[in-house]
Amino acid sequence: MEKRDKIAVYPGTFDPITYGHIDIITRASSIFSKLIVAVAKNSHKDPVFTIEERVSFLKNSLDHLDNVVIDSFDELLINYLKKVKADVIIRGMRVVTDFDYEFAFAAMNKKLAPEIDTIFLMTSEKYSFISSTLVKEVVRFGGDVSGYVPEIVIENLRKKLNR
Repeated sequence: MEKRDKIAVYPGTFDPITYGHIDIITRASSIFSKLIVAVAKNSHKDPVFTIEERVSFLKNSLDHLDNVVIDSFDELLINYLKKVKADVIIRGMRVVTDFDYEFAFAAMNKKLAPEIDTIFLMTSEKYSFISSTLVKEVVRFGGDVSGYVPEIVIENLRKKLNR
């Protein structure tokens, strides 16, 4: 498949990045000429990691993908897309219940910027149950998450969560 000459943005909190995220990023990077993974400062969440730490984990985990750029933003997503001249928003979905939540955001984004499309990518089945929240909870109680997040994340989660 030939990559489209378009810029896509995959926004998220990524607190922390999981193999589910990496699956979506890898697949999206094979479709678009440039993929910006944009770490959001989300005022509705209380992240374990700083934006700088999350950006660092992403760079460490994705350095093998030549057309992927890691960035961060603290503004309306549509304004960020316009600033970086992106054409498409990538949203990953794990289970069908994600659709209701994501559809509302996609509809609002389309109203705000009709020229920007949202593309939903389903996470591979083997990662469909993994979430950043679940990973943090498992580590908090001393469980093993080695099949779900990169090693650099595990080490830092243990430090942050005193495990």
